Amino acid sequence: MDERKDRGRTPGIDTTLTHAGLDPFAYHGFVNPPLVRASTVLFPDVDTMLGRTSQRYSYGLTNTPTVEALTKALDALEGSAGTVLVPSGLAAVTTAILAAARPGSRILVPDNVYGPTRRFCDESLPSLGMTASYYDPTIGAGIAELMQDVSIVFLEAPGSTTFEMPDLDAIVAVAKAAGAVTMIDNTWATPLIYRPLEHGIDFAIYAGTKYFAGHSDLLIGSISANERMWPALQRFHKNFGIQAGTEEIWLTLRGLRTMSIRLERHDRSGMEVARWLQGRPEVSRVLHPALPEDPGHELWKRDFGRSCGLFAFVLNGSEEQAKSFLNALRLFGLGYSWGGFESLAVLGETEHSRTARPWTDGPVIRLHIGLEDVADIIADLEAGFAVTGAK
Repeated sequence: MDERKDRGRTPGIDTTLTHAGLDPFAYHGFVNPPLVRASTVLFPDVDTMLGRTSQRYSYGLTNTPTVEALTKALDALEGSAGTVLVPSGLAAVTTAILAAARPGSRILVPDNVYGPTRRFCDESLPSLGMTASYYDPTIGAGIAELMQDVSIVFLEAPGSTTFEMPDLDAIVAVAKAAGAVTMIDNTWATPLIYRPLEHGIDFAIYAGTKYFAGHSDLLIGSISANERMWPALQRFHKNFGIQAGTEEIWLTLRGLRTMSIRLERHDRSGMEVARWLQGRPEVSRVLHPALPEDPGHELWKRDFGRSCGLFAFVLNGSEEQAKSFLNALRLFGLGYSWGGFESLAVLGETEHSRTARPWTDGPVIRLHIGLEDVADIIADLEAGFAVTGAK
């Protein structure tokens, strides 16, 4: 943030979102930092070239004014020691895991984790000498019974597709006592709702593709680390030569400026739709921790207190009826990802993705409530229910 605006007080989160990473008078007074496309950086002499590791900018892969602007902004939001950028949310997950990995050890992963994270753990970790074990996301302090030979405890809150809310404090306390590294996919909450590092978690992982960028037009990921794990993350990121694209970084920085007001709208509209769904006979139950009826509501209230536009519901019917419902939607797009301005719907793939806590309920339909008028969103859902025959 521009030092001239410092009034000796910690700025509020919306002020941080508006100004973090900006230094207008370093760029002739222009408000936004330039989009710097760069590979080679020239040095004034040989000694400076040979001492390049101490230079602010030494090569386009590691740092540019554009990279620096976004990482500084995310550090300000997270309270982190450092942040790295990668080409996607999945790359953020895998980079964090590999930066902390110890061959021969295990990683504990919640049973409701994001599907591609599970695929990476099952298909790629074994070749690196690691194994993944899956735990019931509602296990809480009971995770202590699983901690033998564990080097990493992975968290996701709430869980993908079915939105169980874990007891983050209890799990982190057990992991820390055992000396394990903790990391969380915090994409649902964003740092506006939950700041993981303040709760003792080592890595905060994000698919910036979602709410950070907010416009369904780019892929980017980020990992923010505390002081303990920042050197390992920084070293791994540099040695693997991974960096997000320049334009994606610049557009994500622009998206951050409106994230707070977008998130408020997603939250408000999402809650209105969720409550409406609770009254529908076609809905067995709504999977949303912000609803008082949800089993994880008290944990959500303790740790989050706000929500976003992503949740799901269980259809009181068959998978074929769920497909009919989705195919009848017109305003909702049928597509993966979420966090953009538009409403999206997908059929949850729960049957083959659970091992610790198999899914025995009906078909799950995940919704992302966009920025459209709520009345139009509800009308589209109502039209979908009309063709299903579910009740």
